Amino acid sequence: MRRVLARLGIGLAAAAVAVGGWAWWLLGHVAVQPVTKDVYLLTGVGGNVAVLVTGAGVVVVDSMTFARQGEAIQARIRELTDQPVVAVLNTHYHRDHTHGNPAFPSGTRVVATAKTLEYLHEFDADYWRDPAAAALLPNETFDYARDFHVGAKTIRAIHPGRAHTGGDLVVLFVEDRVVLSGDLFFNGYWPNIDLEAGGSVREWPDAIQRVIDLPYDTVIPGHGPLADREAWRRFQGFMTTLWTQTSDVVRRGGSLDDALRTVDLDRFGLRGLWFVPKLSREFVIRRAYEEATAGAAATR
Repeated sequence: MRRVLARLGIGLAAAAVAVGGWAWWLLGHVAVQPVTKDVYLLTGVGGNVAVLVTGAGVVVVDSMTFARQGEAIQARIRELTDQPVVAVLNTHYHRDHTHGNPAFPSGTRVVATAKTLEYLHEFDADYWRDPAAAALLPNETFDYARDFHVGAKTIRAIHPGRAHTGGDLVVLFVEDRVVLSGDLFFNGYWPNIDLEAGGSVREWPDAIQRVIDLPYDTVIPGHGPLADREAWRRFQGFMTTLWTQTSDVVRRGGSLDDALRTVDLDRFGLRGLWFVPKLSREFVIRRAYEEATAGAAATR
C-alpha cells in the first residue's frame, strides 16, 4: 500500500508540474496577426490587443489578463519594431483587458475614460493597490471623445455610451481604417454584461450605432476573430433581440423562467469563452431580465 501511495503521490506531483508548466507557457504565449502594414492583432488568454506602429512609437490598446502577458506583448512588439511603447489605451476596466498594464514601464502614458478609472478603483482596488500596479493606472482620462496624434498617425478614442460597462472606449486608427471595439463587440461569443459597472442591454445597440459607421474597413473585436461592419451589425441585432424579447416577457408579467424558456437567440450561433465559463445563453437572458425588471419597478 505504501508503494502504491508513493507512486500515486509521484504521479500527482508530476501532473501538477505538467499543468503548471502548461499554464506558464500559455500565459506567455501571445500570437500576432497582421491587420495592415502598421496594425497588428495580438491574442492570448483574455481580450484582444491591438498594436499600432506609428514611426514615433508604438500605441497599444488593452493588455490582457496577467502581468506576464504584458511582458509577452512587449516581447512580440520588439520582434515587430525597435520603436518604444509610448501609450497604452484601456477600453474598459475588466482584468482581461487591464491586468497586463503593470508590465509596461512606469511613466507610460495610459489613456482611458474617466469612468473606467473610477471603476478600476471601485471594483478592482486590491490589484491596483500595489505601487507598481498603481503606476500603470490610467493617467490621462476623458469623458466623451479625444484625438491623439503620434507621429503621422491619428488615434481617435470615443466613449459611445452605456453598453458593456458605463465607461466603454472604442478606438479608431484613422489612417489605417481599423477600429478596436473593445467589448462593445464579442464576435461569435456570448457577451459579458456588467450592470453593476453601468452596463446596459437596453442601451447597448444605440452605443454600437454611434460608432458603427465610422470610416474603417476592419474591426478588431474585444473577443473573437477579425470582423467587418456587417458582423458587428449582426451582433447589434443580437443585442436588440435579447433586449426586445426579454423586456416583452417582463412587460407581460412573466418570470425569469418564462424568459429562459421563450427568448429565441439560437439563430445567432453564439458560444461560450472557455476562460469565462459564466458566459452563456442563461447568463445574458438573466442580465437582460434583471435590467428590465429594475426598469419596470422604477416606473411604478
